[in-house]
Amino acid sequence: MKFPEKSRNAEELLAEMKNFQANDLKWREGKNGSFVYFAGDDVLNVVSTAYTEYFLTNGLSPLSFPSIKKMEAEVISMTANLLNGDENVVGNMTSGGTESIFMSLKTARDRARDLYPQIKEPNIVVPSSIHPAFDKACHYLNIKLIKVPVGKDLRADSELMKNSVNENTILIAASAPNYPHGVIDPIEDLASFAKEKNILFHVDACLGGFLLPFIKRLGYNVPNFDFSIEGVTSISADVHKYGYGPRGTSVILYKNSDIRKYQYFICTDWSGGLYGSPTFAGSRAGAAIAGAWAVINYLGVEGYTKKADIIMKTTRKFIDGINSIDTLEILGKPDASIFSFHSKELDIYMIGQEMSKKDWSLDNLQLPTSTSFNGYSSS
Repeated sequence: MKFPEKSRNAEELLAEMKNFQANDLKWREGKNGSFVYFAGDDVLNVVSTAYTEYFLTNGLSPLSFPSIKKMEAEVISMTANLLNGDENVVGNMTSGGTESIFMSLKTARDRARDLYPQIKEPNIVVPSSIHPAFDKACHYLNIKLIKVPVGKDLRADSELMKNSVNENTILIAASAPNYPHGVIDPIEDLASFAKEKNILFHVDACLGGFLLPFIKRLGYNVPNFDFSIEGVTSISADVHKYGYGPRGTSVILYKNSDIRKYQYFICTDWSGGLYGSPTFAGSRAGAAIAGAWAVINYLGVEGYTKKADIIMKTTRKFIDGINSIDTLEILGKPDASIFSFHSKELDIYMIGQEMSKKDWSLDNLQLPTSTSFNGYSSS
């Protein structure tokens, strides 16, 4: 397709784009597994209005857009409060969980370079169920990734992970919950060990950060996973998942500014002047930050708890239904909304394929062969 020579009629153009969506995921029908987190038309209206209002703003320049700076600072503060952080917890907003994880590893690497120059080949230790964003970040940052098999319960095996730590380990990470099976790793045990060894400990709560606190409030058995645990030094949490913010909003939090300072990049000798950025991105969509701020303030604890109640009741119905089918089996004991299931008799991938024909969106998994669903229902 060549670059268009002439302008087009706006109504005609937008109508054509509407037609493009014919084969897209039917996310309003509640059959979506993970790609869209829809909390109702009222929430969508608030977020989209805030987004449009700040559409042309740029989070790169806090001096030009102090309103964006204010909203980002408040999103960080509110998220830290939600995750039991004290007044020392600091952080930034990023474009998503992958960037948040990337920044936590970049911070760990640069901190080790400064404090432990004897470490020439840094590594991090993670369970095999950890999100591939860790693989990606280690690839870019030249960090060795030590993956440890999970236990029979699909959670990180604490003893195996502890035994995998060596003199070059700069960070240990675990999930709350992990994306394949929805189980929370033994974070308290691992974080305590990391603190004892003076190693940074990161909690990947990209999926659960804006859901687990409200599930716990409802009385579900949710193990501690946040800054209430001694030894947790950073947490990633995605606003664009169960925070219902616009796509492209995540938070990376650090226990204190002494750790977070290694996240920054500054160039002092550019002819264009002093250039600095706290995260990987240069220009950042101020609209995404505004949308995140708006939805958190719109829903509050009350609204998020109501959404969490719907989600967990829906999840339990799914799990009970699958357990009632003799040929299917839930893997592990899911702690949140996501769960996986397999079959010892049937081809689970074929089941997923047939479900897709009915507009259900399931994720095929491996090791073990299974399929998963984010037990979320549209409002």
